[in-house]
Amino acid sequence: MSLVIRNAVPADAAIIHGFIVELAVYEKAEHEVKASIADIERSIFEAGSPVKAFICLKDEVPIGFAVYFYNYSTWQGRKGMYLEDLYISPKHRGGGAGKFLLRHLAQIAVAEGCGRFEWSVLDWNQPAIDFYHAVGAKPQSEWIKYRLAGEDLTNFANS
Repeated sequence: MSLVIRNAVPADAAIIHGFIVELAVYEKAEHEVKASIADIERSIFEAGSPVKAFICLKDEVPIGFAVYFYNYSTWQGRKGMYLEDLYISPKHRGGGAGKFLLRHLAQIAVAEGCGRFEWSVLDWNQPAIDFYHAVGAKPQSEWIKYRLAGEDLTNFANS
């Protein structure tokens, strides 16, 4: 087995979109995917985009992806890395690709001087939770995630 991670390029937008849809189906939220292939191409690859992406390949075939961006910690006074998505297609799980990709991201975070490497996971996704625990990640149960989106965001902004 030959695993390779490479930077995503604009021509990968359809591949990334396909993985996003697969992930949404797995997370029982396919109806929430609003992004088109053109949206992915623009939002990740447009000049000045803060978003970066990788494609994970097995024997030269794309089997997963990761999308991340940098955030900032006022308490640490330095940037951190936020992993928006890491996904390996189900038929390729269990072979080390997810760990390979996550380690690659951790190495970038360390090389970039990030004080933190963070992500979110659905509370019912026990396989992912177990995987994250196995690599030494700790849940941040004292923090509650909040979100304004869609009509709620627009209404608040216009109030």
